[in-house]
Amino acid sequence: MSLTLTQLRYLVAVARHGSVTGAARALNVSQPSISVAIDAVERDLGQKLFVRQRGSGVTLTSFGRAVVAKAKQVLAETDELIGLGSRKSALGGELVLGCFEDLAPYFAPALIRAFSERHPEVAVIVRDETFETLGRRLGDAAVDLGLTYDLGLPSHFARILLHELRPHALLPAGHALADRPDVSLADLAAYPLITTDQPHSWQHMLDLFRSRGLSPVADRQTSSFELQRSMVANGFGVAVSYTRPHGDRSYDGLPLVCKPLSDPLPMQRIILTHDTHQRLPNAVLAFIDVAKGWFSTRDIFAS
Repeated sequence: MSLTLTQLRYLVAVARHGSVTGAARALNVSQPSISVAIDAVERDLGQKLFVRQRGSGVTLTSFGRAVVAKAKQVLAETDELIGLGSRKSALGGELVLGCFEDLAPYFAPALIRAFSERHPEVAVIVRDETFETLGRRLGDAAVDLGLTYDLGLPSHFARILLHELRPHALLPAGHALADRPDVSLADLAAYPLITTDQPHSWQHMLDLFRSRGLSPVADRQTSSFELQRSMVANGFGVAVSYTRPHGDRSYDGLPLVCKPLSDPLPMQRIILTHDTHQRLPNAVLAFIDVAKGWFSTRDIFAS
C-alpha cells in the first residue's frame, strides 16, 4: 500500500464537491487523473469509498466517510508541519464553512475576514446550505464546520452557542397591527402566514403558534427569506422571523414593519456545529475561537 498526499487531496475534494467533475474543476486537474487516484485508493484499502450515480455525482459510503475524515486529519497535520518548517503560522490548509443560507450573507464574510486577519495561511471556503444539506455534508466530511440555527441537527453534533435571538413579527406598512408597540401570535393568527419552504423552518414557526393553542393558516411558502419579506411587504400576509437585515425594506424597496412579540417564546440560538465523530483540525478550533469573540462584541440584528 502506498497512499500519497495527492491521492488524499483528490479524495477529499471529491467528497467536498460531490462529483469528480467538481473536484477536477476546483483543483484544475483532469477528471481522469482524479478517477485513477480514487480507484487506486479503493484498491489499496479494499473497499468502495463512493457510490457512483450516473448524472448525479457521487455519495460516500459509510467506510468512505471514515476514510475522508482521516484523510482530512492527515492533510491538516501535514499543512501544519509544513508551516512549522517554513516558519509560517502553525495553522494551514483549507477550512470549509457551511452556512445556513439565511445567515450566510450577514455573518460569513465578516467572520472569514476576521479569521483571515489572524490566520492568513488558512484558506476558508464558504458554502450556502439548507438545514437538510448542512447536516448531511457535515456527516460526510464535505464541510468542516457549520454556522446555523439550532434546528434539524443530529443529536451527536456539537452545538457551540454564539448568540440568541428573539422572534419578531413582519408586517406590511399600513397593516392593521402596524401601529401597536408589540403584537401577539394570536393577533397574527388572524392573517395569512407566509413561511419559507424549508421543513425545519416552517415546522418550527407553526410549532410556536401551536404552543399557544393557535392554528394559523400557512397561506404561502416561499423559496427564500428575502422572497418571504417581499411577499409580506406587498401585502400577501404576515410572517415571524428571527433574522432581521439592516434596513426594514424588501428587495423591491417596499417598507416592512417589524414588531416584537408579546408572547413569552423561547429564544433561537445561532450556533457553530460539527460532527463529534470526527476529529477537529486546529484550524477549525481556531475559527471557533475567532467566531465566539466576534459575536461577543456585536449587537446582532438590533432594532
